[in-house]
Amino acid sequence: MKRARFTEEQIIAVLKEHEAGAKTADLARKHGVSEAPLYDWKAKFNGMDVSEAKRLRQLEDENARLKKLLAEAMLDTAALRELLSKKW
Repeated sequence: MKRARFTEEQIIAVLKEHEAGAKTADLARKHGVSEAPLYDWKAKFNGMDVSEAKRLRQLEDENARLKKLLAEAMLDTAALRELLSKKW
């Protein structure tokens, strides 16, 4: 998984600056990112505080882990079905 360059606290601080009236281009230049991540962050984290953003990250991590477990279980089931379907 790609390591995030900015923490939730930093992202929310940047969004607060944007809400305070700073221009998107100026914020992008100041924080060393293009404008696209700022719009992505705004779509994802707009109106959240830091604790909500951390909880969202935890839920996303748990969801990814559960999806991986489900995929592995489905592979095991498919392998067992294939093995049982063969004639002896």
